[in-house]
Amino acid sequence: MSDTSHLWGQKNETLSDKSAEKEFGISSKDILDAINAGELQFREGSMHGNPWFRLLRVEVERLVEKKYGAGYLKERKTKKELLEINRELKTLNKRVSELEDRKKELLA
Repeated sequence: MSDTSHLWGQKNETLSDKSAEKEFGISSKDILDAINAGELQFREGSMHGNPWFRLLRVEVERLVEKKYGAGYLKERKTKKELLEINRELKTLNKRVSELEDRKKELLA
C-alpha cells in the first residue's frame, strides 16, 4: 500500500463500511476479507454503541475494480453522480418555485 495517511483527514476521501456496501454494491464479507488480507486500511468507529469501519475511498474503489472490473466501477460512480445531480436539481427547482411564488406576492 502506498502512503495514504494524508487522505484520512480530507473530505470525501473516506467512507464507512455501510456506505461502501451501498455505494459500490459490495458485501460486508468482501470488506472484511479485504481488511484481513491487508488490502484495505481501516479505522474503527462507533455511533450509539454500533461499531463501524471507516475506509479509504481510493482503496475501496481499487477493490471493487479488481473484483468486478473497471466497467462496473464506472457504472456505479456514474449512478452515484446522477443521484446527486437529481437531488440538487430537485432542491433548486423547489427554491425557484418558492422564489416565483414570493415574486407573485410582491407584484400583487
